[in-house]
Amino acid sequence: MTSLRALGAAPDLLGAPKRFRLPLSGKFAVAFVGLVTLVLLINGVVDLSLNFEDAKRTAIEVQREKARGAAERVEAFLSEIESQIGWTTRAEWRRVPLEQQRYDFIRLLRQAPAITEVAYLDPSGKEQLRVSRLEPDVVASGKDFSTAPRFTQALKDKTWFGPVYFRRGSEPYMTVSVAHAGRDPGVTVAEVNLKLIWDVVSAIRNGTSGYAFVTTATGRLIAHPDLSLVLRDTDLSGLPEVAGALSGKAAAKDYEITSGLGGGLVLAAHAVVPRVDWIVFVQLSLREAMEPLTESIIQTVSLMGLGVLMAGVAGTFLARRMVIPIRKLEDGAERFGAGDLSERIVIRTGDEIETLAHRFNSMARRVQESYETLEAKVEERTRDLNQSLDDLQRAQSRLVQSEKLASLGQLTAGIAHEIKNPLNFVNNFASLSKELVDELRDALKPAALDPDIRDEVDEIAGLLKGNLDKVVQHGRRADSIVKNMLLHSRTGSGEHRPVEINALVEESLNLAYHGARAAKPSFNVTLARDYDPAAGIADIYPQEITRVLLNLMSNGFYATEKRAEGVVPGYAPTLSVVTRDRGGSVEIRVRDNGTGIPESVKAKMFDPFFTTKPAGEGTGLGLSLSHDIVVKQHGGTVDVATEPGAFTEFTIVLPRQGADVAEPVTAPTPAFAVEPKSQP
Repeated sequence: MTSLRALGAAPDLLGAPKRFRLPLSGKFAVAFVGLVTLVLLINGVVDLSLNFEDAKRTAIEVQREKARGAAERVEAFLSEIESQIGWTTRAEWRRVPLEQQRYDFIRLLRQAPAITEVAYLDPSGKEQLRVSRLEPDVVASGKDFSTAPRFTQALKDKTWFGPVYFRRGSEPYMTVSVAHAGRDPGVTVAEVNLKLIWDVVSAIRNGTSGYAFVTTATGRLIAHPDLSLVLRDTDLSGLPEVAGALSGKAAAKDYEITSGLGGGLVLAAHAVVPRVDWIVFVQLSLREAMEPLTESIIQTVSLMGLGVLMAGVAGTFLARRMVIPIRKLEDGAERFGAGDLSERIVIRTGDEIETLAHRFNSMARRVQESYETLEAKVEERTRDLNQSLDDLQRAQSRLVQSEKLASLGQLTAGIAHEIKNPLNFVNNFASLSKELVDELRDALKPAALDPDIRDEVDEIAGLLKGNLDKVVQHGRRADSIVKNMLLHSRTGSGEHRPVEINALVEESLNLAYHGARAAKPSFNVTLARDYDPAAGIADIYPQEITRVLLNLMSNGFYATEKRAEGVVPGYAPTLSVVTRDRGGSVEIRVRDNGTGIPESVKAKMFDPFFTTKPAGEGTGLGLSLSHDIVVKQHGGTVDVATEPGAFTEFTIVLPRQGADVAEPVTAPTPAFAVEPKSQP
């Protein structure tokens, strides 16, 4: 410790020369940084002054082009509407039968979603036919439009676009009239929903933050990407970019740099749609529009930063050349004092500092050797403590799991007992009510009833009896669930003991097969066995594993029976059981060639109470409890491989000493009241 303190005092003795040289190295650093910064600053100012106007001019021209393109797309929308109306304005059209005219109008509404109403005005200006999406059709109303602009202007200009109006104060509409061809022409009048221009405006892309919108000649909003603004009949005449473009300002520019609708500076350009005097605006945030200039600024600043960095590196290099031997010795002593015992200092100066570095390295080597011996002992003791801690945590986890299962069993038993009595009343009175319905029918047979009333009584009685059948059916399923909940709440699984696996599997297979035959004498299936003689003995709870195997085998029988009902040519129901020795564990596989399990069902097949069986045939507890027995009680695994319409295979892996370290779980459902694995 005395040597280390003496060594730590050495840098303090050398502090005076270091303080003398640092200001000199600082002068070099300031000179380099100042020179590079000045040169780059002058270059950046000159470059920005030359590029600013060019960048601004380019951005404005781009926005002008986008505005003109947007106006052309709106013009194309109106032309398309006019074209759709045009095929009803042929000279011979007014001479076709009224029903054909009505059919043509209906077809027009189908082909032009923007048109909500279309009418035909005869050469005298009276309405002869009107077809609408929103109101009943009108034939020969005789309503006089002879002095209305929709008639007079259409005859004069062939096509007339009316002013924009808002129906019910929300949706923008416009009247379009097209005169017919020939002598004494009539006029087709269409009411166009301008809300559909939203599709045209939304499709206009302007950078990442820009968009387009359309207003009337008075500044009322017609189309905007935010449709809610249109439906509120928004007046944008007060918006600076709109106010500068309104009619009557001939000297107005076709672009503006101003505040946008959402706030913030924008570069906006506009173009007019001549046929309807609409104004199309295209705006982009000023920041994005001037992005080339921003990139130039970033480039200039980056060059300045690089120059400053290079100057700093050069100054640092000079400073390090002045004090590097002393700094190495100082840094090495600090790291060694901080606990880095592998630190060694290499100095080639040929003077006393190099000798001091050799003495330091010799001392560090001796201290490290002593520390490594002590560290090895500490690591060994730490491993022992960690192992003990892991064992304690595992024991604590098993104890907590056991307590949770016991509490769940008590809660399940209490709920099931409380439900069972009222459920029995529901089932009994439903069955009794079915008999009363039959007695009611018999009592009404001698009665003199009107045939219609008797038919109605028979129908109501049939519906009532059908409803009672459903109550009985679902009541039985609920009763089955309650019974299985009571079984689920039982504690204790018998004693674990060494068991011959092949014998246990064979016994379970015979029990499952004969049980299925007893329930349905016509049932038949081919049993395939492949037992590994080396499967040997495993320490398990035999009663619980038997229930798991009976559950899986019965599910296999159920799946093959369901597939056989489909009358598949050449189908032979088969269930195979395989055992394999896996060293410290044993593997049992149960495979059937039944209906398989869909992917959507496979993800939930081990969830409690999940079932796809008809009411009364399953409770949804079988596979859930089988999973708990294998995984939680025996510390094993359960895997499922399946292909819908082909096969299902369950693979169980049981540790040979799994029951010694696992905790018992609540008892599972009976062997034959289980989930079908093909349809959990």
